[in-house]
Amino acid sequence: MKSKHISLPGIITALLLSSAIFQSCHTADHKDQNKTDTATSRPATATSAAAGFKVKVAISCTKNGMIREDSILYMHQGGESFQPTIVNVSNTSVNKADNDMAWIPGGTFSMGGVNPAGMTDGGMEAMDDARPVHRVLVDGFYMDKTEVTNAQFAKFVKATGYITVAEQKPTAEEFPGVPAEDLVAGSVVFTPPNQKVPLDDISQWWSYKKGADWRHPLGPGSDLKGKENFPVVQVAWEDAAAYAKWAGKRLPTEAEWEFAARGGKAGELYPWGNQLKQDGRWMANTFQGSFPNQDNAEDGETGLGPVKKYPANAYGLYDMAGNAWEWCADWYRNDYYNSFNPTVVARNPKGPADSYDPQEPGQKKKVQRGGSFLCTDQYCTRYMVGSRGKGEYRSATNHVGFRCVQDTKQSNQTKQVTQKSL
Repeated sequence: MKSKHISLPGIITALLLSSAIFQSCHTADHKDQNKTDTATSRPATATSAAAGFKVKVAISCTKNGMIREDSILYMHQGGESFQPTIVNVSNTSVNKADNDMAWIPGGTFSMGGVNPAGMTDGGMEAMDDARPVHRVLVDGFYMDKTEVTNAQFAKFVKATGYITVAEQKPTAEEFPGVPAEDLVAGSVVFTPPNQKVPLDDISQWWSYKKGADWRHPLGPGSDLKGKENFPVVQVAWEDAAAYAKWAGKRLPTEAEWEFAARGGKAGELYPWGNQLKQDGRWMANTFQGSFPNQDNAEDGETGLGPVKKYPANAYGLYDMAGNAWEWCADWYRNDYYNSFNPTVVARNPKGPADSYDPQEPGQKKKVQRGGSFLCTDQYCTRYMVGSRGKGEYRSATNHVGFRCVQDTKQSNQTKQVTQKSL
């Protein structure tokens, strides 16, 4: 059953689409691919400016123009940009794992990425917001082995009566001057066209849909039947933070997330190594085929899939690339990495004090990591470990979820942590 697009006044739709959609790259280079006469592409929906704005601010892949030669650094683990990872070794007994969480030892590592453009499966994005690569130390912590699932989130909602952002009617304060009848609850949904379209217009495959929320991730005609073990999506950042607090946990910092995803390795492209596939096997739920109109499911999935379908990384974490993006605690700034002193190791960085995205400078955005089922070298490859995503913190989509972390409860008598190089 197709859900109906909202028909809101022109001013609001453009506003809503722009802030919600992270994961689609918007570059001039894309105009050269999948060339399609606009007369034959999917017609623009009659969504409002508010809906259009939500789509735009929720999707975050962008290109800012480095050169192809930069990507040669990846041939040798990022060249001199990446130094060996030094993993903490505790002298005290720590419960390394349980059924739901894995122990991440922490340590010192090189954080960030170099330009993958021109690499095999590297895509077309320079990803300059992931540079310069810099040294970071994070303390040990526990991390959920999987993204929070629909079943887990349902327990939270049942226990607390929590109402997510997508289920709430937008306020007049958020959209001044918009008629009350046009302020309707909903969220952003990937809606593939029926044919190839130019890749410079995200409204060709993203729509703001009335009634789309975590229980109805694709709109009113969808549900969670048989998807209890899928990542919960259509959750805004504050929804994820609320769940984490209820569970006695918190959202990971961007530095913690990347350290965990790397699994003790230095500078590799993916949580499992430098090749997109291992021995011909797909290692994550991404997009194959013709983006955005036809996912041919070479990896066994079209759209969002269950957790734990693909192998875990070295720390026992599943889906650290692909399937669903994951909210981090940090505000997003495209220039944040330039603030680090290259001669000093940053300890437990928690992100900038505020948000800034030059593409939408007025929008408050949080970091997202890991990519989603829509990642493809035809458009967006931000499932690569050092790359970064972003999304307006009160926007939700059907390809963004989260996982939680928890601080260690070691005794204050713990001896000095030593470190060893892998």
